[in-house]
Amino acid sequence: MKKINLNDISTSAPKSFKKEETKEKLEKLVEELDELQNLLYAESKHAVLIVIQGMDASGKDGLIRKVFGRLNPEGVLVASYKEPTALELAHDFLWRIHVNAPQKGRIQIFNRSHYEDILVTRVHKLIDDDLAEKRMRAINDFEWLLKEHNNTHILKCYLHTSPGERHKRIEQRLSVPDKMWKYNENDLKEAKLWPEYEKMYEDCFAHCSKIPWLIVPSDQNWYKEYLVAVTLRDMLKGLNMKYPGLKK
Repeated sequence: MKKINLNDISTSAPKSFKKEETKEKLEKLVEELDELQNLLYAESKHAVLIVIQGMDASGKDGLIRKVFGRLNPEGVLVASYKEPTALELAHDFLWRIHVNAPQKGRIQIFNRSHYEDILVTRVHKLIDDDLAEKRMRAINDFEWLLKEHNNTHILKCYLHTSPGERHKRIEQRLSVPDKMWKYNENDLKEAKLWPEYEKMYEDCFAHCSKIPWLIVPSDQNWYKEYLVAVTLRDMLKGLNMKYPGLKK
């Protein structure tokens, strides 16, 4: 795979996309996704895993709410990965991940994921490059296992935002009442490490791309939501699913 340099990729929507038109398209896409998710659930031959990664304030929660919030909650599950607990640290790094792998008929969303264990851990010097390489090989094997042995279709999204947009969103957490709950005292400390995080992401893209990454320009939420929705819609339609007939 060609090396991805994030500085070469725009964080903004293409100029041909207009906000209101795109939001209207998103509404129709969500209706399509609702029907496709129902079909996925009824047929129960395929599983879907959506991995959402991105810097702080890249809009992961908002994406999940806007694109998946109106789908049947019985068929769409979300797992969020924070700092590992003592119990999780006593196991291999994929232990807490594998338990949330999707079963057939379900869409499983990872809000952050197994990739945190080769991103945060490297930026903060908790693991060295040798261990990171071993973990990346394990991640490739894990994703291959899901794909080949449980018919799992994986969509990996990196929400690509500019430093300026991220700073603006973090500042809103300090002043906008309905965003204050998101503020973390470490936000500004982590912001100083953004260049290092970008390097680690680029290394991740280079070594964990057997299942390719979707780099999502995310400075405008409406385009981010549209691009992820249309990509998932196309993936699901490509499965050529059919409703099962009457049970005999």
